[in-house]
Amino acid sequence: MNVSEEKISQPTDVKEYDVVILGGGINGAGLFRDLCEQGVNCLITDKGDFGSGTSAAPSRLIHGGLKYLETGEFGLVAQSTLERNLLLKNAPHLVRPLPTLIPIFSWTKGVGAALRTLFGSKTAPRSRGALLIKIGLALYDYYGSRDRVMPRHKLVGRRRALMETPGLTPAIVAGGTYYDAAVSHPERLVYELIADGIKANPAAAAANYTDIVTAKDGVLTFHDPHGQTLTVRPKLVVNAAGPWIDHVNKKLGAPSKMIGGTKGSHILIKHDELLKSLAGRMIYFEADDGRICLVYEYLGLAMIGSTDIPADDPDSVHCTDAEIDYLLDSVRMLMPGLRFGREQIVYAYSGIRPLPASNAAIPGLISRDHSAPVLEPEADRSFPIISLVGGKWTTFRGFSEEVADTVLKRLQRSRRISTRSLPIGGGRNFPKTEQERRHWLSRIAGSAGKTISDIEPLLVRYGTTAETIAHHHPLTNEAGLLPDSGYSLTEVDFILRNEQVVHLSDLVMRRTTLAITGLLTRRDLEQIANLAATVLHWSDETKRAELERVVDELTTRNLMQLEPVQKAYAAG
Repeated sequence: MNVSEEKISQPTDVKEYDVVILGGGINGAGLFRDLCEQGVNCLITDKGDFGSGTSAAPSRLIHGGLKYLETGEFGLVAQSTLERNLLLKNAPHLVRPLPTLIPIFSWTKGVGAALRTLFGSKTAPRSRGALLIKIGLALYDYYGSRDRVMPRHKLVGRRRALMETPGLTPAIVAGGTYYDAAVSHPERLVYELIADGIKANPAAAAANYTDIVTAKDGVLTFHDPHGQTLTVRPKLVVNAAGPWIDHVNKKLGAPSKMIGGTKGSHILIKHDELLKSLAGRMIYFEADDGRICLVYEYLGLAMIGSTDIPADDPDSVHCTDAEIDYLLDSVRMLMPGLRFGREQIVYAYSGIRPLPASNAAIPGLISRDHSAPVLEPEADRSFPIISLVGGKWTTFRGFSEEVADTVLKRLQRSRRISTRSLPIGGGRNFPKTEQERRHWLSRIAGSAGKTISDIEPLLVRYGTTAETIAHHHPLTNEAGLLPDSGYSLTEVDFILRNEQVVHLSDLVMRRTTLAITGLLTRRDLEQIANLAATVLHWSDETKRAELERVVDELTTRNLMQLEPVQKAYAAG
């Protein structure tokens, strides 16, 4: 049976677990899958939806950490480039190669500053010249040679760079080209890791919207979204709460000061001329203040990011006017021949990077590496706590493997399987060639009684899980496409019934890309809410509250132009 045919189970009885993981972001989900593959009985909980915190707010890059070379984090670059290459193989339905251009504005600048930074200076190099970038890209290729799947770097002259990227500032002297990768739907990858864990070990459990209330006498007490109380006795607790780590440790009776994050904001704009100039490439460039920024095509929009501002309140983080001005000014400097304005913004989002606590004067110099400090049991706490500090999206599997090995050792168990070559979710049996792809689409279309054009969008969105969705038959009479988005009501029905949706926002912001791509309209949102009310047994009052909540979040925090629900009802 395909894993997506099964709902992720929730704990229903008081019981003991080997490991309780607090936090359902990318690191918690990666560890959950790894431990479940080893036969460890785990419970993973999140106070919100899976993948709804920091893991929903990255630049959506799966990168090897080119900029970490100048701070001497060579081990992190080695791990990141390897994990990037592995993700391209293990999650090909969600992770794709991303050709990248670095505009170069001088030949020799930055070498001295880079050497000072490498040897401990607290000032980052500005204006990285061609020589420095050439050395960095050569090292990047060297570290990325394991399981290589993409071409090596090249340095191109000014004329060629300007010819290949119309509108790029003529102030450049050359361009560096190399490959990294991007993830189309990070929230879904988080969900698929958790689903894979349940499939590997049905005795494990996952519960979203389940917040820890107390920790006393070795017992954890939670409240779930239905108002029920869950009581669990773990042998070991993993705090994977990201920027909330210190808050959670305090609840566990183990106050700490491990996290000192920075805020990263991104905007997505509708700009066809810019996309045409990018031609599928990312531009990785320096803003006027030396901060590294980026712009690339993301699902038909231009992604522009990111800021790097010290911040410590992940619950209220949002993209400010000042950050929007900074991002737009940065891309205006990069592409002076194009026009950029706030009216082009389709979506904006922010998140806190859960970096290690640091007194670094420059946020960019705070380490992006990870660690897993252990708080040993005490008289009033019978279980140890392992906190997952730092880390980055790209390295989640390697980080999970390291922590899983620590957990297994403490539980006196042995590793049964490596996750290094283990496909994720819809990446299993994913067609590798165009011929295999056409054969797969033809086979599924034939067996499901649909056309290839019906199946192809499902393969793009869900990988080989599309087979199960294609054969799904809704119990309601809903059928066809949502009028504005291209999503089918059948796939929405499938997600509602099988993917632990609690709130309307879970579906439109995390299980799908409806919101972030700007495809979500009021008309589609109402139709989705009607279907959710039927499947999830919502009252009219609950449905209205869900609509109002998601519209408020999308318009105030994500800057979407979505007509308020009140107007929709008045017009209806």
